[in-house]
Amino acid sequence: MLTFEEKLAIIESFPELTRNDVSLKRVNFHFEGSLHEKKTVVYHLHPNGNGFVYGAYLKGFRKDDKGFINIRDFSADELRSVIEASIQMLSYKREVAPQVNSAAQELEETWIDNNDNTLLLQQEDSLWNVYHGMNLEASFESYVEAEQYLKEEGFTRQ
Repeated sequence: MLTFEEKLAIIESFPELTRNDVSLKRVNFHFEGSLHEKKTVVYHLHPNGNGFVYGAYLKGFRKDDKGFINIRDFSADELRSVIEASIQMLSYKREVAPQVNSAAQELEETWIDNNDNTLLLQQEDSLWNVYHGMNLEASFESYVEAEQYLKEEGFTRQ
């Protein structure tokens, strides 16, 4: 586990973050360039080594109900990587997910890339699934995640 000082040095190496000392010797770091109301990237970094990074839309991390990832046991590379991902996430303006009126109602969208490949985005229960023909390509917990994936893969909504 990295020490408080080691974590602090890594976090302070990001010039886009602004340090804010808070109570009980804890430190927050804000990203003023955020395109969202949320500006906190590092939350309550404590001298005991505990702390959190905001990652509500990041995949592959265990998050609390507010979207924060505990970084207590992160390596230096893991810490750099999650901070970079958090800053990138806050630098991208997401469209509001479409509203679905009832749980029984499902949404279905067709997405196409420049090579005329077609994917189908379909809401099924609480998941957003992307299909290539009859094959499941990917599955997401929110419309926003699915939409971001499709755009990153070069697809546009039809």
